[in-house]
Amino acid sequence: MKFVTYLDTNGKPRPGVMKEDKVADLSSLGFEDVLSIIRAGKAGIEKAAAAPATIENAKLAAPLANPPRIFGIGLNYHDHAIESNMAIPKTPVVFMKLACGIIGPGQAIELPSISTQPDYEAEFAIVIGKGGRNITDNWRDHIFGYTILNDVSARDVQLATSQWTLGKSFPTFAPMGPAIVTADEIADPHALDVKLEIDGELLQNSNTRELIFKAPELLRYISSITPLEPGDIISTGTPAGVGLGRTPQRWLKPGETVAIEIAGLGRLVNPVVAGV
Repeated sequence: MKFVTYLDTNGKPRPGVMKEDKVADLSSLGFEDVLSIIRAGKAGIEKAAAAPATIENAKLAAPLANPPRIFGIGLNYHDHAIESNMAIPKTPVVFMKLACGIIGPGQAIELPSISTQPDYEAEFAIVIGKGGRNITDNWRDHIFGYTILNDVSARDVQLATSQWTLGKSFPTFAPMGPAIVTADEIADPHALDVKLEIDGELLQNSNTRELIFKAPELLRYISSITPLEPGDIISTGTPAGVGLGRTPQRWLKPGETVAIEIAGLGRLVNPVVAGV
């Protein structure tokens, strides 16, 4: 199933599920948002499956605007660590990305005036279903689904200190969507093509099989320290091809359009504009 947030005729976000080219409104079933569906677990999914899809041409917002936390994973592809001139990590490199940066499909990435090095990062993201601590062999039981996340980063701010969170948390720096695809629809999360284009130019082209730390290791490591909660997002890292690693370096510019495609998860497209 593909869970989405769509905007009704008054522009109010409502939870829904995409069925072919139509959306079923789930607010009529008592769900306030997609997070409430995730928290409802199996019962929420079963209710959504039975809901009739009647809404055509729905305008989509970010599928999950209020995750409890966004865990970013740095340097999680061998080729990206190499292009960043950093050592291959022996344990996951974890940072936080603030949820205030979340935007949906078609919404603009706003480049802050205080940064001269805004960068793009196509990422495969895990959405936690059942929470828990010390998650091990049953890791699949804790995943609600998967989505696309663009870990937009102001490199000059990010790399000014050893702490990455603020450089990755400007408003609009977390484009997400178009949907959360439930885990049962993705047979192998570690065999998905990941591509990013800017104005049609292919800049990132890899596969999740190249992840250094895959889903079971990430869930095990993070949950050994802090219990994972329903709706938590783990954005698993980006492959090579980011602007930072290119010669010459290539930064996002106003007027461009960024498109990320991950097999089975759809296509996330966002324009780029000048911000404040």
